[in-house]
This record gives sequence, C-alpha cells and structure tokens, in this order.
Amino acid sequence: MFLDFEKLDPKERYKLITASVVPRPIALVTTRNKDGSTNAAPFSFFNVFSEDPPLVVLGLQTKPDKSLKDTTTNIRNTGEFVVNLVDKKMVKKMVVCAADFPEGESELLHAELQLSQSKKVNVEYITESPFSFECRRITVLQFAQTRDLAIGEIIGMHARKGLIDLKNNHVNWKEYHPVGRLFASHYIYTENTFSLRIPSVNK
Repeated sequence: MFLDFEKLDPKERYKLITASVVPRPIALVTTRNKDGSTNAAPFSFFNVFSEDPPLVVLGLQTKPDKSLKDTTTNIRNTGEFVVNLVDKKMVKKMVVCAADFPEGESELLHAELQLSQSKKVNVEYITESPFSFECRRITVLQFAQTRDLAIGEIIGMHARKGLIDLKNNHVNWKEYHPVGRLFASHYIYTENTFSLRIPSVNK
C-alpha cells in the first residue's frame, strides 16, 4: 500500500504520522510571558537532536486562527525556555496544561503544578518534572504559515532526587517511568523494556 502525501490534506497527514511515529516523548515547555508569569504547554513533536552541542527541537503549531501560540511568541521574544519531561507521576497534570484556558488564566494553577527557579535562564521549571532542561534559543524556523521549528541548546539540567547516579552521571532507570504520546488521547507507559546487544562482525 502506498499513500501519496502530496494528495492528502494536512489533517489526514497528521493522523497518519502521529499514529505511526510512536511513542513520542512529551515536552511540557515552560516559557516566560510578557507580564512575567510562566506559561506551560505540552508538545510531542519534540526530541533531542545532538549532544555536541546539546540540542533539542520543538515542532510548534499555530492556533486554529493561525495566530502564534504563547510558547512560540515567548521563545521568539525571550530566547529562553525549559523542557520539562513527563513521567507517570505527573502525566494527568500535564494533560490539564493542554486545555484551552481563557487568556490570563494559568494552566499551571489549574494543573496544581509547582514551579522552581532555574539556574541559568529567566524561566521557571516544573518542580514535579523528573528532568528539566534549561534551554537557550538557537533559532526558530518558519516552514509554513502554521508551523515553526524551534531549536534550543541545553545549558543546564535539573533532575528529581534519586533519578541520577552521581558516581557516573547515569540515569537510574529503575526509578524513572517516562510516558510516551501515541495518538489522539492515547498514551503509553514505557516500563516494559528489554535489551538487545549489537552483534559483533569480528570472527
């Protein structure tokens, strides 16, 4: 079966892409609003891109009326943001932040999420998050009227107590239970893991 994406409308392409490229990590992104308050919004068009330099990428869609979302506006204006990763403990609170609250109402307040002061950027991070990456904007690229791609450099990382083995800077996977986005309202726990070794070609 072959599907010609050039003949499909954006909604059809979206459904096919998001239901096949799974699971996707979730970035609950915090940014600083013009009035100094903190905005929070989840994105699953997100991933790490490089470790040297340490880069993350965010796919930022516009609102239905084609206006920019607060996250995009704030990243463009301040050049800073924090990627807060999502695990089993906070996934239900994350979903609250995706709701379309009236302008001026805090998603974080409705979600009952706490904030802590970052070390190197002027954007607060979510205290409950297992890992939070303080990021400095590298660039924001506009690919279409409804889509921007933000690239940020990670300049600092916060970790919940017990999630990092400080002796060798390894993540303690026995204590880390990330959640992945599937499609629509479906998510997945990533607890059923297995290991595969790359075979040696040396005889």
